[in-house]
Amino acid sequence: MYNFKAYTDGACSGNPGIGGWGVVLLAEKNSTIMKRRELSGGSINTTNNQMELTAAIQSLKALKKPAKISIITDSSYVKKWYN
Repeated sequence: MYNFKAYTDGACSGNPGIGGWGVVLLAEKNSTIMKRRELSGGSINTTNNQMELTAAIQSLKALKKPAKISIITDSSYVKKWYN
């Protein structure tokens, strides 16, 4: 069974404004990276918090079946939501 880690980030130019989000999703087994997947997207009229949260949500949606995952983020908004 894999252990998953998702490194997420989101940003916005203006608030609201043009924004984007990204995820690096790693599947590890015995501390060895077995798979790596990159996800990204954006929106024309959004906020920074929406992009940060979208990155975390998309990392969860990318999992094919229930699994344990660690989401690594610099967003205090996402940390409050996730915990």
